[in-house]
Amino acid sequence: MSDTTIRTYETSEVETPESEAREDATTCPECGGNVVADEERGESVCAECGLVVEEGSIDRGPEWRAFDAAEKDSKSRVGAPTTKMMHDDGLSTNIGWQDKDAYGNSLSSRQRRKMQRLRTWNERFRTRNSKERNLKQALGEIDRMASALGLPEEVRETASVIYRRALDEDLLPGRSIEGVATASLYAAARQMRTPRSIDEVANVSRIDDMEFKRTYRYIVRELGLEVQPADPVQYVPRFASELDLSDAVERRARELLQNAQETGVTSGKSPVGLAAAAIYAAALLTNEKVTQSEVSAVTDVSEVTIRNRYQELLEVAETAA
Repeated sequence: MSDTTIRTYETSEVETPESEAREDATTCPECGGNVVADEERGESVCAECGLVVEEGSIDRGPEWRAFDAAEKDSKSRVGAPTTKMMHDDGLSTNIGWQDKDAYGNSLSSRQRRKMQRLRTWNERFRTRNSKERNLKQALGEIDRMASALGLPEEVRETASVIYRRALDEDLLPGRSIEGVATASLYAAARQMRTPRSIDEVANVSRIDDMEFKRTYRYIVRELGLEVQPADPVQYVPRFASELDLSDAVERRARELLQNAQETGVTSGKSPVGLAAAAIYAAALLTNEKVTQSEVSAVTDVSEVTIRNRYQELLEVAETAA
């Protein structure tokens, strides 16, 4: 064995001061047990014998306290979190359109021209290719429709993720951006248990019903989305709120629908129609005045459908009683 080989072997066996320090930091000097950090007291304690190895640790958290989400957001001094609802994940710079400085004073004409040029170049840099322009238009359409339908932020986020998947898997050729965006939002609402009827989504969309339904089936099939059948009970709280009905009506409507589901009456029927009929029947059973035309206007279900489903739900209720 040569001298070079011997020296290399000997060097590999030598422990550096850094490695010894790391080992000491995680090993108890008394019993050799594991040292764990107690962040509440700012100490490092042995898990075996309880020896306090280190105290006065640095608290790397914020110096302020918050008792709810709104207070936390107002006190935080970092930027907004990333979001899939923006084509650049919210990581780009936004230049406001108000020609005022930080103190609210109007900018000079020279500064206004400068800011206008900066806005123009900022928009060009944010959408550098056709894919980003496509995504920006689609996410704006999803946000518009979600606002019109009153859908929460988590549904918009899920819809944005579904649309991004469709774009990455090259499912858009031959289909409109509005069609895929509408289908993504409808699927996201179903997945997040805040469904909207096909008619409600079609009313705020810029495409016709046939294209919407065809694109939705295609997206669900190609992406393998797990979308459960809509539950009529999920529509009840929203309909009851819009009709200004009491909690007693809502509870009674839930009971009617649950009895119908147990007997299989709901199979093959529109969940929106069943929810509308349950609301009408529950209002009558609890002596609250509501007409079929009022329920029809809120739920977008015909009065004929409400009458037919209403009779079926009452028959099931009488049998269960």
